[in-house]
Amino acid sequence: MLRYLMAGESHGPALLGIIEGLPAGLPLSPGDLAPDLARRQSGHGRGARQRLEVDEAEILAGVADGVTTGAPLALRIANRARPERGDPARPPRTIPQPGHAELAGALKYGFANVEWVAERASARETAMRVALGGVAKKLLAAAGIEMLGYVVAIGDVAMPALDLSWADLSARADASPVRCPDPAASQAMAARIDAAQAAGDTLGGIVEVAAVGLPAGLGSYVHPDRRLDARLGAALLSIPAIKGVEIGQAFANSRLPGTQVQDPIRLQAGHIVRTTNHAGGLEGGMTTGQPLVIRAAMKPIPTTRQPQPSVDLATGREAETVYRRSDTCAVPAASVIAAAAVAWVLAEAVVERCGGDRIEELVERVTALRQAPMPWERAMHRGDMP
Repeated sequence: MLRYLMAGESHGPALLGIIEGLPAGLPLSPGDLAPDLARRQSGHGRGARQRLEVDEAEILAGVADGVTTGAPLALRIANRARPERGDPARPPRTIPQPGHAELAGALKYGFANVEWVAERASARETAMRVALGGVAKKLLAAAGIEMLGYVVAIGDVAMPALDLSWADLSARADASPVRCPDPAASQAMAARIDAAQAAGDTLGGIVEVAAVGLPAGLGSYVHPDRRLDARLGAALLSIPAIKGVEIGQAFANSRLPGTQVQDPIRLQAGHIVRTTNHAGGLEGGMTTGQPLVIRAAMKPIPTTRQPQPSVDLATGREAETVYRRSDTCAVPAASVIAAAAVAWVLAEAVVERCGGDRIEELVERVTALRQAPMPWERAMHRGDMP
């Protein structure tokens, strides 16, 4: 079983993460985690904090001679921007920001100082989630599974459908200031972000995550909590500001008759193939062997330069929010975080299905799963068919 635990506050000394259940022998170094940590911090519309620090993951335990040992893996990311905010015992902040966890968290735990809520509810914790997802990506890559996250819409600007190779899709996303693979849409998105920033406002959008190389049968239909689509949805919706999830062409499919949305099952050179992928690579809570395609909708960041109506929890009087440093648009970063979240769930599913104390055992079992004989081939081998 693969699992993780995180700790740390936005302006505390560091973020901490522990992974249990990794097989031994997986090559891993801080350099493997650095690219996605850098991608998370980049993107047009990000705030000043991203220019104050460079996130670096430190491996504290679970790796020796450059490979995992099978022991729990411990990671640490220092909060280098902490001194800039001064003493953590600074005066309390008692006016909650609408759209944030601050009011509900303060009511839940009995705080007047909403800063105590914001410190943990902040999206800062996603830096560690990206590092943990980077470890999951490394495991998936060893098994021949690749992941990619990119932006398909910001505000009212959406990119058109593209027919690109995996390599081109990845290269274009990395080259775009907003991680959108379409250059024209990318330029329009950046302009829309600039306009929102000038108006003291913020923007949300839609990100898409794709995974290729998945064998059929990961996940389960046996119990609701084991369905892979439910687990993926939960992982994505746990990301701050993510409010909606779509698997495949779910919303478009809902407007069409059933005969137009099913993915036909065909035979090609003795192998089962699907001629379309409207389902997004999942049926009955399990992978179909097709590419996994999943989208997540991000609401606009609630912290705006325009004051919002609120209540001072210390005085019980109506008040307006006070602006704090924030992003104008974090959708490009969300595409990286979403890919990390999806990678973690897929890594869990691979370990559950294939197991193995050593990485070579897991890889062999994933390969065997891809090459497993069809039901009629097994029947012929047993002599049940003429």
